[in-house]
Amino acid sequence: VQLQACGGGLVQAGDSLRLSCAASGRTFSSYAMGWFRQAPGKERELVAAISRSGYSTYYADSVKGRFTISRDNAKNTAYLQMNNLKPEDTAVYYCAAKYVRIVTVYALYEYNYWGQGTLVTVSS
Repeated sequence: VQLQACGGGLVQAGDSLRLSCAASGRTFSSYAMGWFRQAPGKERELVAAISRSGYSTYYADSVKGRFTISRDNAKNTAYLQMNNLKPEDTAVYYCAAKYVRIVTVYALYEYNYWGQGTLVTVSS
C-alpha cells in the first residue's frame, strides 16, 4: 500500500490542523493505521493508532485529549485532527499502515508501510 500524507504547516500555539493520509494500491480496510512524529534530535514516536474498523484507538499521553485519529475506509484515508497545538508538537508527522487480521485491534509496533512525512511547526 502506498501512503501520501499531507496537511502540515506553520501554525501558532493553540491553533488546529488536520493531517490526512491517502492510501492506494491495496485494500485500505485491511490495515491498521498509525500516526508517528519525529522532532529534531529525537526518536520517532507513535502519536496515535486506529484499528481497521476505526472502533479502537490509542493515543500517546502527550496528545491525549487534544488529538483525534479517525479513518474513512470508503475514501481510503486516515486523519489526525490536532487541536490546541503546542510548540512541543513541532515535528515531521508520518502515517503508517500495518496489515492485521483482527478488525478491532490497533497496532503499536512493526508497521509495514510508511508515508513520506509532513512537517508541522507550532510557534509560541
